[in-house]
Amino acid sequence: MAKKKIIVTIDGWSSCGKSTLAKQLAKVLGYVYVDSGAMYRAITLYFLRNHIDWTDTNEVDIALRNISIEFHYNEVSQQSEIFLNGENVEYVIRDLVIAEKVSDVAAIEAVRSFAVAQQQNLGKKKGIVMDGRDIGTTVFPHAELKIFMTADTVVRVERRFKELYSKNPNITIEEVKNNLEMRDYIDSNRKISPLRKAEDAIEIDNTNLNMDEQLRIAIDMTEKKLKTLA
Repeated sequence: MAKKKIIVTIDGWSSCGKSTLAKQLAKVLGYVYVDSGAMYRAITLYFLRNHIDWTDTNEVDIALRNISIEFHYNEVSQQSEIFLNGENVEYVIRDLVIAEKVSDVAAIEAVRSFAVAQQQNLGKKKGIVMDGRDIGTTVFPHAELKIFMTADTVVRVERRFKELYSKNPNITIEEVKNNLEMRDYIDSNRKISPLRKAEDAIEIDNTNLNMDEQLRIAIDMTEKKLKTLA
């Protein structure tokens, strides 16, 4: 790979494997991986734990001033993990209770401004891969490479169900389907930074792709982009 570093954004629908691809691509490139969705989940966790009424603008503003979010690399798992006010919450934020509320919290203007400012600060030195829903449109509109992930809804529900079932055997596929459809609707219809494909984004439909195949496509895209900038 060329020494020049770029910003790679990966946006898309829930359960399209954005985080998986972003982590793998960052590792291959030697870039920093930033999980923007985890940031919103961590904020949601703080709100729920502290009984914050997120319909109250003043409460939200005060709460955000008390939130510190950091990413630390775990040498054992070889992955970045998110810390909320010094506590590792990487696994706590994956709970369905958080998933059911995160789209509502992420739609709040003050919350998005807070998160976007932190995300943009992380990208100043470039050499990062960040996934989310508005990374290529709002956070880094001038990113050198933008990828948009999509997949068949049935496949996305199955993937999400398998992921959650291992942690909660009582969950039903209907619950997962309803949650995913609700998140899709909220994410694409919110007034602030709705989920949409950037005009210059390249789409990857991974309905019938495995992880190695989608990674190879993303690596090829990155190599081509780096050659044009060399």
